[in-house]
Amino acid sequence: MTVHKGRGFAAINYPIGMNLGGDPSQALVHSNPDGKFMVALSSIDLGQGMKSVTRQIAAETLGVPVQDVYVDTADSDTGPHCMGSFASRGTHRVGNAVIAAAKEARAVMLEAAAEEMEVNAADLVTDGKGNIHVKGAPSRSITTAAASAAAQFKQGRTVSGRGIFLIPLSAVDPDTGEMDPVTCYAHAALFVDVEVDDETGEVTVMEMNSAYELGRALNPRLVEQQLVGGAWMGMSHALYETTEPFYPDRREGPEDFNTYLMPGPGDIAPHNIAVLERPAPDGPFGGKGPGEMCANPVLPAIANAVFDAVGVRVCDLPISPDKILRGLRDNGGARKPAPGRMP
Repeated sequence: MTVHKGRGFAAINYPIGMNLGGDPSQALVHSNPDGKFMVALSSIDLGQGMKSVTRQIAAETLGVPVQDVYVDTADSDTGPHCMGSFASRGTHRVGNAVIAAAKEARAVMLEAAAEEMEVNAADLVTDGKGNIHVKGAPSRSITTAAASAAAQFKQGRTVSGRGIFLIPLSAVDPDTGEMDPVTCYAHAALFVDVEVDDETGEVTVMEMNSAYELGRALNPRLVEQQLVGGAWMGMSHALYETTEPFYPDRREGPEDFNTYLMPGPGDIAPHNIAVLERPAPDGPFGGKGPGEMCANPVLPAIANAVFDAVGVRVCDLPISPDKILRGLRDNGGARKPAPGRMP
């Protein structure tokens, strides 16, 4: 038995959203009488942090504390229209819609505050702490809660806003039909180190090192957690997940979802991540979002690392022990690829 070490690399550029019909997302923002704001979306949080990041975006745009903002994504029947939570579009598309809605609601709130303070709304600013004051005169102020209450109980105003974001339709080349399906891309590069046992065919992921360019990281800790979790998911796709037993012996491996195998906490490899921030010109506060690209480079990088370790190229996932052993048998044993040979 020999354990062979290998290193694989993969780089990707990933399109954010799509361009079909403008890829629209809508948002509604309104204030309750106590000055708390509700953001209504039909964009569902699948665990990617949709509620957290849209809450931050709304609070920043409104100029209120983040604890005064709530996000409701409960009902796609009664909520504003959204194309869906797919194509890594959430932060970019929905975030822009939230900004538009929050700007409209903020304008009403400032008008209500201006009427109470007998000043021009253009002279008012928010401090992000729940107060509205006159520029250059912070002592002349009113709370956002008081302004919202006055709007609804004294002035007959609805402190609310509607927002929609559309992607401009791409021009089409009349000769080739070529067009640009999206407005921005995210990028990633990842190295993975593995060990392959030539007796059992088992693959152990030892370490990952990656760099992700995903616009501005609006919530750095959330981005890091998503990248780590996505890499775990990519490793699971690459090496574990299947309901097909390992042939030729059907006793090996899972046969249904009761015995479906995924990596556990003890299988997670150390992962060193560099987040490169290059704000997107059309993104909400420059954000694009990591989305599905968290897992994308991991699969080809592991396949390349296995090839580098033992010279076996597995082209269908998962890269299970039986496939590696079959490849080793066909190759006459483990062997390193020739230097410079393309996988």
